[in-house]
Amino acid sequence: MQIRITPFTVHKRFALNISRGSHSQNINIWVSVEQDGITGWGEATPFSTGGKGQKTGEIVAALEQIVPILYPLSPLEGQKIRATLAKSGLSLPSAVQAALDMAFYDWLGKSVGLPLWQLWGLDRQQMPSTSVTVGISSPEAAQERLRHWLELTPVHYLKVKLGSPEGIEADLAMLNALLQVVPEGCKVYVDANGGWNLNEAITMAQTLKKWGIEYIEQPLPPGQEQDLAQLYEKSPLPIFVDESCYTRTDIPVLADRIHGINIKLMKAGGLSEAMAMIHTARACGLQVMLGCYSDSSLSNTAAAHLGPLVDYLDLDSHLNLIDDPFIGATLENSRLMLNTQPGLGVIRHDG
Repeated sequence: MQIRITPFTVHKRFALNISRGSHSQNINIWVSVEQDGITGWGEATPFSTGGKGQKTGEIVAALEQIVPILYPLSPLEGQKIRATLAKSGLSLPSAVQAALDMAFYDWLGKSVGLPLWQLWGLDRQQMPSTSVTVGISSPEAAQERLRHWLELTPVHYLKVKLGSPEGIEADLAMLNALLQVVPEGCKVYVDANGGWNLNEAITMAQTLKKWGIEYIEQPLPPGQEQDLAQLYEKSPLPIFVDESCYTRTDIPVLADRIHGINIKLMKAGGLSEAMAMIHTARACGLQVMLGCYSDSSLSNTAAAHLGPLVDYLDLDSHLNLIDDPFIGATLENSRLMLNTQPGLGVIRHDG
């Protein structure tokens, strides 16, 4: 099979500010896998998660290393591909694994003429609404960002980034301002991106419960998972983890101190691992969210094919891009609706 690697830059309409910093653009990598006249597409998105980030350069370098290794193989030979890569001794970034896995699934769907959701026997009408995100900012700027979202789509779920470097007082001021303009019926949850310590997280959980917040995502920094047990006992709100949970092996050890997980294709390593994580989480009695980084419509559409299996979707990054080169799932009344085209159902703007 032939593998092509094409970096592309995407720019955000509104920079996203979280506890770890601000992001206004990203250089992602478009991966094409071609064989027998069929081409499958995948995307590798660099990301930062506090010590475990993956940069564009290392992703491209890893992809270039595996092109000749995978050349003799077929996209249908998944087991042999995994064995060959393991034998190579290469330590592949999870974003590289995600791009390849995505491309192989796209190729498979196109080869049999069916979309992934149909191959998996899923009901696309069971797709949850996607949340939209407001990053850390001043109270006034947060209100303005929400107004821009409301111009684009009805908002049924709102994710608010907290963990401000200015402390929980700044978090509460911004959130209070947002709640004044949140549409009736809209559910709100918060994501601290590991920006609180244990005492702050306990205090915030108690306050946010009174304010009607649904749940808290990643309240504590990764590496402090032992403190989640105490927070679990004292928090009146459900606790989800993101940066503390990469793959299925992370789930059982966290299951007694959390209520849910946020799965992202880039940190999981693709659709195959994401599916395994969903089943593992369900076996542990946990809820599941699908999230994203600075992904284009390519990755977010791929993730949306798993949407009917989860409780929450947070696949809004492509909606904030000025120059998304892809077209995939379409936004309909806050839901990312999948089409009936084979594979991922994604095309480029230029056709």
